[in-house]
Amino acid sequence: MKNRILTTLCIAACLGGVTLAQEGGPLSAARDLYASARYDEALTVLNGMRRDDSTDRKSIEQYRSLCLLALGRGPEALTAIAAVVTADPAFVPGESDASPRVRSAFSEVRQRLLPDIAASRYTAAKAAYDQKDFKAAEAAFRDLLALLNDPQMGNRLADLRVLAAGFLDLSTAAAAPPPEPVKPAAPVVVAAAARPAPPPNHVWTAEEPGVIAPTAIKQEVPRVPARITSQMRDRGMLEVVIDEQG
Repeated sequence: MKNRILTTLCIAACLGGVTLAQEGGPLSAARDLYASARYDEALTVLNGMRRDDSTDRKSIEQYRSLCLLALGRGPEALTAIAAVVTADPAFVPGESDASPRVRSAFSEVRQRLLPDIAASRYTAAKAAYDQKDFKAAEAAFRDLLALLNDPQMGNRLADLRVLAAGFLDLSTAAAAPPPEPVKPAAPVVVAAAARPAPPPNHVWTAEEPGVIAPTAIKQEVPRVPARITSQMRDRGMLEVVIDEQG
């Protein structure tokens, strides 16, 4: 009777696992098995997924580490946690996701690995900058600064933080689109005050405004013949009209 009950329970467990896998996929099945404290079964499902490149490897390693810690397999769990931290250094399990022991294990691994991860990410960001891929470099340096400011960095790698901030500013400036050329302003044309047209056939005299009196440039007075000397006057007036042809 006891064997029959155990067999029934095993069959029910297997069927339950198959149902979970069919409804939400293997990762969903592993998650539900872990929530049901069926760590061995969840680990079996997760191990079967490791060769599938299309699967979310970070989530797989997260649940693998949780299952291994729950089973007391510490060294294997630390390896899985290291894989999670390397893939996503910002990941920290919440209180609703893991026990204090699991969270403590994640904290220890992060504190140990974060400096090496930061140095590696600086190398990748600098390579993008040297290749003039400024958009990628800007994003990489921004992520690196967030990592360097993580509380578990403990203010380590302060010099690297200064370098990353400087290269972030340079990358941001280089990635910005060039300013549009400024079009030269159109020259301002000031219209001259219109002068009234003179009346037709007007003869200008020296007394009118704007008329400059002529000055002699060269003047040779001809000799007056003796026979008409008696008819000359010392003074006289000569009126000359100059037309538009000169």
